[in-house]
Amino acid sequence: MSEVLKLSPLDQEHRELGGRMVPFAGWEMPVMYSSIIEEHQYVRDSCGVFDISHMGQVFVEGEGAAAWLNKMLTNDVADLTVGNAHYTFMLNEKGGVIDDLILYRLGETDFLLVVNASCVEKDVAWLGEHLADGVTLRDESSEWAGLAIQGAQAPEVFSAITDGRTLPTRNGVDDLQHEGRRIVICRTGYTGEDGFELFCPARDAAFWWNALLEEKVKPCGLGARDSLRLEMCYPLNGSDLTEERTPLEAGLGFFVSLKKGQFVGSEVLARQKEEGLGERLMAIKITERAAPPRPGYTVVDENGEPLGVLTSGGLSPTLGEGIALAYLPTDRAKVNTKVFIEVRGRKISARVAKKPFYQK
Repeated sequence: MSEVLKLSPLDQEHRELGGRMVPFAGWEMPVMYSSIIEEHQYVRDSCGVFDISHMGQVFVEGEGAAAWLNKMLTNDVADLTVGNAHYTFMLNEKGGVIDDLILYRLGETDFLLVVNASCVEKDVAWLGEHLADGVTLRDESSEWAGLAIQGAQAPEVFSAITDGRTLPTRNGVDDLQHEGRRIVICRTGYTGEDGFELFCPARDAAFWWNALLEEKVKPCGLGARDSLRLEMCYPLNGSDLTEERTPLEAGLGFFVSLKKGQFVGSEVLARQKEEGLGERLMAIKITERAAPPRPGYTVVDENGEPLGVLTSGGLSPTLGEGIALAYLPTDRAKVNTKVFIEVRGRKISARVAKKPFYQK
């Protein structure tokens, strides 16, 4: 029996615009409207909007919420002031990544977790198993919609759709009412461009979507979202980040605070930091004309010995070259190291590249 896919509150709008719908993380979502390259470049040059209603919204409240979250997540909640957000990880006891997420601090004791679509049930179950007394956990994912507006013109677009309001500073959060409609705004994103994420009750999704289209913001699909994040070397949960890999191996130690005290997985990370890593997630650039690299392709050395497997890969629309990510042995995880990608028995020349691939 085929899986019954969830539909975005904007499903009708996507279809009316000719969006090509595909299954993604249990949802039916648009992969593109015109072309991935065109949508990708529009975000780099102007401003695009992505439907992110498939992502989960989990609210945490209570006097002990901050202290409890600090034991469940890697970044230091004590450093997160009201009206700001930060990137963080939820780990298992082995230090592996259950999910990477954004934590919004809406008040002294009120928080919002924005989690990956494929992880909502898993995250809520994990948090529920470890819930502290006096802390409440509410999964409101089905009641909210989300839009990611990305591109250099995002500040002007925000001002236009909110009658002159200005965006908060980078990673700043506004929880506000506009014409009787609640929206939660955070100035962040997944593309390397300026932008903001807008969360609203699902019933208001079409209102904000159409307001953006009236400002000539281009609708973009999952394809461009993936190529934009890959150019920035931002990891994809379930591919670059898994329960078998730690944030340190993924090169994301900046979002891990080992000084704050114990949290789930901290002992493993502390040991890794002391003893050193066996592998690291590295950027790889194809150096000859070839088809774009794909996840699952094997990375080998000059003798054909396996070094790792691509976790992400594709064509960079900005560079016009094949780019990828892979975990490599530490002695090979150095910029400009020559490697090869094995494709149908052929070795394609490549090299370890500096992150990110895209520089403004």
